[in-house]
Amino acid sequence: MLQVVPEIDRLLGIETFATKTSGIGGRIRGDTEDFQVEEILADGSRAHFALPDREPMALGASLEQSQRYLLCVLAKQNWDNFLAIKNVAIQLGIGQNSIQIAGIKDAKAVTAQYVTIENLKIEDTCRVNVSGIQLRPVGYLRYPLSVFYLLGNSFKIKITNIAQDKDKVNTQICQVIQETTELGGMPNYYGHQRFGTTRPITHYVGKAILEGDFEKAVMLFLAKPSPNEHPESRKARTDLQQTHDFKAALEYYPKQLRYERSILKFLNEEPNEYLKAFNVLPLKLQALFVQAYQSYLFNRFLSERIKNGLPLNRTEIGDFTVGIERTGLPMVNMPQTVTTQNQTKINEAITLGKMRLALPIVGFKQKLSSGIMGELEQHVLQQEDVNLQSFRVTINSQLGNRGSLRTAITPVKNFTYLNNTNNNNDPSASITFTLLRGCYATILLREIIKPQNLITAGF
Repeated sequence: MLQVVPEIDRLLGIETFATKTSGIGGRIRGDTEDFQVEEILADGSRAHFALPDREPMALGASLEQSQRYLLCVLAKQNWDNFLAIKNVAIQLGIGQNSIQIAGIKDAKAVTAQYVTIENLKIEDTCRVNVSGIQLRPVGYLRYPLSVFYLLGNSFKIKITNIAQDKDKVNTQICQVIQETTELGGMPNYYGHQRFGTTRPITHYVGKAILEGDFEKAVMLFLAKPSPNEHPESRKARTDLQQTHDFKAALEYYPKQLRYERSILKFLNEEPNEYLKAFNVLPLKLQALFVQAYQSYLFNRFLSERIKNGLPLNRTEIGDFTVGIERTGLPMVNMPQTVTTQNQTKINEAITLGKMRLALPIVGFKQKLSSGIMGELEQHVLQQEDVNLQSFRVTINSQLGNRGSLRTAITPVKNFTYLNNTNNNNDPSASITFTLLRGCYATILLREIIKPQNLITAGF
């Protein structure tokens, strides 16, 4: 049966499913507690949302106060990562840049992750008193946290409102997992939260930045409405789009649109200084827009490969491949290009799980693939009217990006599920699994659910 891809998926460059099994349907995030994420570090340490008797040491942390960075567990519920960190920083009386994270976690979820905070003492953490946020000290480190120390994330997700019987759901889930296992993993698309599901505009803003058009970037961010967002927000954006009256917008823009309001306040004082207004946003958030556009291009590359019948677990001449560490993480900085001389050996290594196919994350230093895949990538860039040097962002070099590689598939570890669909009071299935860093649970969930409407399905 041909699976129809939702329109929002297509807007994000996700143009196909990798599995042929029909979806079980249902909804995620019916409640915030239905989507739980716990971070796992490279040394095996795990951040728990539930309060443990004592936080176990991680990354060699100690109670020696001479160390510069305090490692903590940041547990949050229904909080955007950046806003959570901002509120923690305010409570501690420090700058946001003093707090380092290894990875961004879902907003509409229950999550636990590690953070380091520069020059903070254990006893100072008790000053944080924000509803839905816990900051729990672990110990001191000599170095700040970064993505280098992140292995992946463990997920526990409840799919509710399943309208099929238990046996059929069992069969379908098993078949999807079997298909992904035979494939070597799930397709490594960038997931919906990278772009925003209710208002997927971050990659559009990123492209405007690459074009050097910061007025366009700012107005997209402020005033491009979405039919799926809250009606009050949609009307505010529509009105501003028509009037460009920043002073009036400050009166009616919803209070929860904090980042938008911070830009509006600046433009109210300096109406034509769009570059400066954009710089009101945290630098990490600014960079995410360009990264979102890179993610969109990667998704399109992967979609084109699948649509054109090219394999994900074998190579074609000209493909990039990367080796796999013992932890399972790909070594993207040490790629090999497939040639007629090494293709057989590389495919054998892929079968053994020692290598994986990789596609480019476009940047000013990252070359495209060669061969058939390279032709598909060139075609996408021509359609987008963008080139590799666009990613230098000369008007603001801090937003430029060198590019990299990303594996085409990623393994799904420790998958389990509990099927409760025959219970009329709770037609649901609870699944748990582990993914490597930078990989998205929603991509596996879309293969299992095959949603027709991402918004009503909770994505």
